[in-house]
Amino acid sequence: MAVPVSATMFEAARLGDHAAIARLLDLAQPDIRRYARRTCRSSADAEDAAQEALWLLARRVGTIRSLQAVSAWLFTVVRRECLKLARLAGIGAAGAAVPDEVPLDRPDADLRLDLAAAIEALPQGYRDIVLLRDVRELTIDEIGGTLGLTRQATKARLHRARLLLREYLVK
Repeated sequence: MAVPVSATMFEAARLGDHAAIARLLDLAQPDIRRYARRTCRSSADAEDAAQEALWLLARRVGTIRSLQAVSAWLFTVVRRECLKLARLAGIGAAGAAVPDEVPLDRPDADLRLDLAAAIEALPQGYRDIVLLRDVRELTIDEIGGTLGLTRQATKARLHRARLLLREYLVK
C-alpha cells in the first residue's frame, strides 16, 4: 500500500477494533482499486474484485500475522478474483479459456510470496504442522511426537492445513 499503515493500527485492526479496520480499508482502497483496474478485463469486474478483496480484508484481518503480508495478500486476492470473474464469463484476460486452477508457471518470486502469505494466514496449529512437515521435513511420527498428537490426528491436521492452503492459493 502506498500510504503507510502503522504497526499499532494494524495490530488494533487484527484484534477487532472496528475504527482501525475501517481506517485500514480506507488506506488500502485506492491501491486495490487501481490494481484491479489494471488486472481485470472490465471496469465492472475490477470493481467487483476490489470489493471482494476489501471485504475479505475486513473479515480476515485477524488471521493475517504480519503487516508486511497485507499488500501481497490483497493483490493476490484481486488477481485471483479477476481470474475467477473472467472464468465465469468464459474467457481469460487475452480471450483464451481460463483454467480451473491458477497456473504454476508464474515467476518463482510471485509463488514464494503467495505461499508465504498463505502459510502466514493459516491458524497457528495448522501453520505449525505445515512448517514441520514441508519446511523442516519431519515425518508424521516425529511431528506427532513434537506436538503431542496421535499419528491419525497429525495426518488429519496436515490434510486440513493443505486444503486451506490450496483454497487460499486458488482463490
